[in-house]
Amino acid sequence: MKDIYKNYLFAKRILVSEKTSTPEEAFSVVFSLASLFNIKVVSGGELAEQGLIKTAEVNIGLKVPDPFYKGFPESVRALSPDQLLFDQLVHYTITYGFGMFGEAGHSILEPALEKTAFKEDSEIREFSIITEQAAAEEIAWAVDSFLSSSRPLNDEQYGLVLGFITDYDYQIKGCASKNTAIKLLLDTRNIKYAVYLMLSDVIKLTDELNYSAYGNENIRQLNLKNKDRKFITAVIDRLITAGRCDTVACYEKKAIWSGLLHHIHYRPINDMAARFAADMRSDRNESVYSAFENAMAAGEVRTALDVMKKGKGSAAVLRNLDYLLSRAESWEDTAYILSNIDSGNLIVLIQLLLKYSSLPESGERRFFRFTRHNLLGIHHESEEEQKRRRSNLTPLQAQLIVSKLQENIRSLLAGRLGKVYIDEEMKNMALPLQENTSSGGFGVMAKGTRIHMEEGKKIRAFTYWEGVDDIDLSVIGIGSDGRQEVFSWQTMWDNQSEAITFSGDETSGSKGGSEYFDIDTALFREYAPELKYLVFCNNVYTPTFFSDCLCKAGYMTRDIIDSGAIFEPKTVKSSFVIDCRSTFAYLFGIDLENNDFVWLNMARDSTARVASSSSASFLKQYFNAVSVISLYSFFEMMASETVDDPLIADVVVSDKTLDVREGTEVIHSYDFDKLLALMNK
Repeated sequence: MKDIYKNYLFAKRILVSEKTSTPEEAFSVVFSLASLFNIKVVSGGELAEQGLIKTAEVNIGLKVPDPFYKGFPESVRALSPDQLLFDQLVHYTITYGFGMFGEAGHSILEPALEKTAFKEDSEIREFSIITEQAAAEEIAWAVDSFLSSSRPLNDEQYGLVLGFITDYDYQIKGCASKNTAIKLLLDTRNIKYAVYLMLSDVIKLTDELNYSAYGNENIRQLNLKNKDRKFITAVIDRLITAGRCDTVACYEKKAIWSGLLHHIHYRPINDMAARFAADMRSDRNESVYSAFENAMAAGEVRTALDVMKKGKGSAAVLRNLDYLLSRAESWEDTAYILSNIDSGNLIVLIQLLLKYSSLPESGERRFFRFTRHNLLGIHHESEEEQKRRRSNLTPLQAQLIVSKLQENIRSLLAGRLGKVYIDEEMKNMALPLQENTSSGGFGVMAKGTRIHMEEGKKIRAFTYWEGVDDIDLSVIGIGSDGRQEVFSWQTMWDNQSEAITFSGDETSGSKGGSEYFDIDTALFREYAPELKYLVFCNNVYTPTFFSDCLCKAGYMTRDIIDSGAIFEPKTVKSSFVIDCRSTFAYLFGIDLENNDFVWLNMARDSTARVASSSSASFLKQYFNAVSVISLYSFFEMMASETVDDPLIADVVVSDKTLDVREGTEVIHSYDFDKLLALMNK
């Protein structure tokens, strides 16, 4: 079985055995998993074989490159600011000055330190071992669940879907996301996947093809090869013959359609196709948005809403809520708009609930969009834009929207499940919503998930890489007023302390480099009392993308006075690959006030090479996500009855291993496939 499937199941605490083993080998492997990684095999121990150790090593890490200071953190604190600065300047001279990147650089002033044997308390991880056939069944179920999602998939999820379809000749049962259907069409060139699109989606398909195959971001300047023209023509013909010709929606991109039809030398295959081509080349425009804007300009808000809802559906009404409500001239208008917040798309409703629950009271707004690279794009409203803004919402309007959204969500979820046992820890677990910007891997959580940090422990964030000289790990501190302070290679030479310690800037890591930060949150609150949040981020300083190298990131929880190796697999809470066409990624954060670790994990559409060039204040909304809706409240709304005993439950929601009845469904916070299936049911 390929690594992509084994690694996905590893994140779900499942190991895949590919061959039979002797009892002696099985015992040895189970012992090694426990000794090296704190993995306790709770079922399938008789299937254990040597390949499982390699799977665990790939996913958690074992042989990780040394950082610039091999004795981190003690050796760093033992050096003066002048010594730290001198060390780094010599290193920069050797690498960027003389261009000597061949070998990893290390301190020339670091004192010798003897490491003691590892003896820290660390979490036991419970895993099951299953056969390859059982693993294929698990993956098939996950693929169906991912394809049921109306939202774009992240790269790992999509890779799993595409790989399974290709490797196992898997016949999919459906595809709810047009983004996913477009990617399947382009990657397989199998026209059958066109059935999940409408004719208006061909423009998006062409745009994606134009960028992915030709690196061209301007769809108005096409120069497709003949094979791609034939492919686009075949898709158009399939959609028209299948009756999926939504001409009115096509009017919204009429000029682009006219150019595309000319570029591919389109010849209609039937009367319907001929009428469509003539419509796109005519002067007539019957688009829904044109009629909507005409009604809005005339002050007929309710008419505009009706036009949008009839032509584009309830989701389009939701996307234009700000616009509609800001033009409402009476309470009757407002009440009518609110009565139409009735989309059956649960994910859209939850995303809007999070948005309207965290609107800034005044001042700058932020707009989020997903680029064609599955990255998060952020637009910060300028002062001039604030002055020209017309779509202002009052606090009362936002409150009314939130109440209506909550009512709709409860209505959609009510009575879906029977008796449900929900672990109290699920109150801090977020729902997987914007996961198309995430990287996959061990310990990955939904954005906004909170983990309360143990007393007597510190966070050790890490990144390590190969195939590129210089990747930087940084920390951005955010004050309650939005002010930022950056802790990075630029500032840490005279900022090292017991509260925050940096392992040094490694700039010659093409054969293997690493960087670390230690944060003692109790001491950090005294060190920088004006800061409320910390955000860890990674950026590629060498001019290339994460996708062009191997880069892993994650965190450990370590004793305040730690022992053993700098990288200790037993203490790794999360380890994931950053593999995006970007130079900038947010990893995770710390809520200093509540001493909570907060999961972020998003790739930003950016070419920033240093952390200080990017504002992270928009991330504060994710720090409050679980106070709006959590896994606990999600399942509580679905339960016909919540119970205190897992033995009488039909569904158990917990990350712990609990005694349950045979046939009881157990759902963990990291079972994104199961959660997406429930949200798209």
